[in-house]
Amino acid sequence: MNPGVSTSRDDESPEAKARWYQSLPLSRRLDVWTEMIELLLAANPDLPRTKDVQHTSASVRVLEIE
Repeated sequence: MNPGVSTSRDDESPEAKARWYQSLPLSRRLDVWTEMIELLLAANPDLPRTKDVQHTSASVRVLEIE
């Protein structure tokens, strides 16, 4: 991925964002994830107490650790 600045709408697609995120080292991915959670909680502090949340029985499986 080119690290330069782009004004292309193609670089804003979900696929392009996923490629960017996957290109980050694991430690930086965790930092970005934490920053996003903090942003969401700052915008909506009651988010953890939302009553519309539906629990799922799905599990998470780690396939590879870098």
